[in-house]
Amino acid sequence: MAKEVLIKPLITEKTEHISESLTQYTFVVNKKANKIEIRKAVEDMYNVTVEAVNTMVMPGKSKIKNTRSGLQKGRKPSFKKAIVTLSEGEEIDFFGEL
Repeated sequence: MAKEVLIKPLITEKTEHISESLTQYTFVVNKKANKIEIRKAVEDMYNVTVEAVNTMVMPGKSKIKNTRSGLQKGRKPSFKKAIVTLSEGEEIDFFGEL
C-alpha cells in the first residue's frame, strides 16, 4: 500500500531546512491519496509516529527549451505534495549510510 501512495521523498534545500528544524518531511504522493492514507503509508514504511499531514497540489508548468533546430515547447505535469510532521524526537534518514 505504501508503494502506491508515496511516490518519492522531495529533497531540496528548503525541505532539508524544515526537516532539520521542525521535523517535517516532504513527499511526492499519488494525486488520489488522502491525508489518512498518507499518514498510514509513512508510519508503515518508516516506523515513525505522524502528528499531522498537510497536502497541496502543485500546478504544472510550461517549459521552453532552446535547441539547434529551434524552440521546443513542453509541459511539466502537476503533482501532489505532502508535508508530514513527526512526533517530537523522531526522524527519517533518507540517505542511510552513504
